[in-house]
Amino acid sequence: MKRWIHLAGPTAIAVAFLGLWSLASHFRLMNPSIFPAPSEVYAAFLNEAGSGRLVNDLIVSLFRVLSGFLLAVSLGVPFGLCLGLSLGARATLLPTVNFFRNLSPLAWMPFAVVWFGVGDAPAIFLVFLSAFFSVCVATLAAVANVSSVYMRVAREYGMGIWSRVWEVMLPAILPQVITTMRVAAGICWTVVVAAEMIAGRDGLGFAVMDSRNGLRTDILVVEMIVIGLVGICLDRVLFQLTKIPSIRWGYER
Repeated sequence: MKRWIHLAGPTAIAVAFLGLWSLASHFRLMNPSIFPAPSEVYAAFLNEAGSGRLVNDLIVSLFRVLSGFLLAVSLGVPFGLCLGLSLGARATLLPTVNFFRNLSPLAWMPFAVVWFGVGDAPAIFLVFLSAFFSVCVATLAAVANVSSVYMRVAREYGMGIWSRVWEVMLPAILPQVITTMRVAAGICWTVVVAAEMIAGRDGLGFAVMDSRNGLRTDILVVEMIVIGLVGICLDRVLFQLTKIPSIRWGYER
């Protein structure tokens, strides 16, 4: 019943939006040359999917965003742990981390193109920058919020430093880290699309620019819908991590 309720609301909104869009197109409330009708978008979707272009662009964009995001998480979480557990490292490195965290990843675009050329590498680099510093700071903050009682109890039970980090600290910070990962994944997805629009030869972002240059608004809307749906799917995949028993407790407190 609860799952049905969660599905019914978004489905009703989507159907209502599609209905209003269809009515506006039927009664010519929108200029077809500026914004296409749903039937035109559907036909463009069938054509793009049938030709394989849409699938190829989707695979390319997903590869780039997942590569950069997973690399950022795999390095950002350990680095944030080190900053959180070491006062000296935190005092030395945190100002630099905050400096780069506040820089827009797209500001690095000219350097990314000069350093890596055009293709996968610059997009992955920008995605990495989009997530790494945020994940690092979130991990640091999560470590600071862990009660010292947990670590004292673990020490009293004779657990070594690495055991305390792996079995006590890491499970305690994962709920907050996963929440940050969900936000960072959304940012990474928008950044990779923007990067492909500026310096790409393929991918969904490049397809958006190519459709705009060709005045194919029907294909442009198809790409926009796919980008939005994929962003939702990425968030839902990461949301599944919150259902792991060792992590779920952090969301039920």
